[in-house]
Amino acid sequence: MSESTDAVEVDRALKARHRAMWAQGDYPAVAAEIIPELGEILVEACGVRGVGERSELESPRGEGQGRRLLDVAAGSGNAAIPAALAGASVVACDLTPELFEVGRRLAAQRGAEVEWRQADAEALPFADGEFDTVLSCVGVMFAPHHQAAADECVRVCRPGGTIGLLSWTPEGFLGQMLATMRPYAPPPPPGAQPPPLWGDEDHVRALFGDRITDIEARKQTLLVDRFKSPEEFRDYFKARYGPTIATYRAIADDPARTAALDRDLADLARRYDQGAGSTAMEWEYLLFIARKSSAKA
Repeated sequence: MSESTDAVEVDRALKARHRAMWAQGDYPAVAAEIIPELGEILVEACGVRGVGERSELESPRGEGQGRRLLDVAAGSGNAAIPAALAGASVVACDLTPELFEVGRRLAAQRGAEVEWRQADAEALPFADGEFDTVLSCVGVMFAPHHQAAADECVRVCRPGGTIGLLSWTPEGFLGQMLATMRPYAPPPPPGAQPPPLWGDEDHVRALFGDRITDIEARKQTLLVDRFKSPEEFRDYFKARYGPTIATYRAIADDPARTAALDRDLADLARRYDQGAGSTAMEWEYLLFIARKSSAKA
């Protein structure tokens, strides 16, 4: 077997593991119960007006453009559905099509028309410049090869189109949660990069380089206050969130390490708790909006 064939097989196995990771648990519940507003925040920041009602889709600078929109690593449609309700023609793609069943049901309940496509964020099955807006809400950040994913976002966006990303920051709660789990998880394959780097503005700017312009980047926080205790938070993610489930499965035959991770995750939530009677945490994310340069990418 040639070196290039070996690399293809390794990548195929990696993507299969990623698909299985996100298919386990109940990520649609996490999206709907913990972070429902993030999709609408990103859609509005990208210039899709009138979230929740049918209206004309405008560019960030009010030019009335951007009718065709791609949600990369869309999951169950946290951003795709509000984008469709705002009037965009939306394609929602994800490596894990098991998430689409819930997405289709939610879209139907809200009267949103969304096209669902299985796709690898690092090899999107779309034409160059096919979309007016390309966005991703805490999705593309989990593609293991950041440059490849960024290149694809640029490629399928038309010149002058909008690229919008919402990603957890390294120093924020989710970034720290992933860092807390890392010592307990199997080592990542060579070349894979930590997801929260997408929440570092300098990293994202370097990925896109001079292929984008009119950059707007700002950090914001999401208040998460549904959990009564740090332990309730831990158990919720232990049962529903793919990366957490996969980490616990990797140490399932080691009770001491399992107990240590239990303590570490609860302690993390305790450190971020604002002490308002129940566990209330601010989860930081980076909102990064840009326009694809009209020059050839």
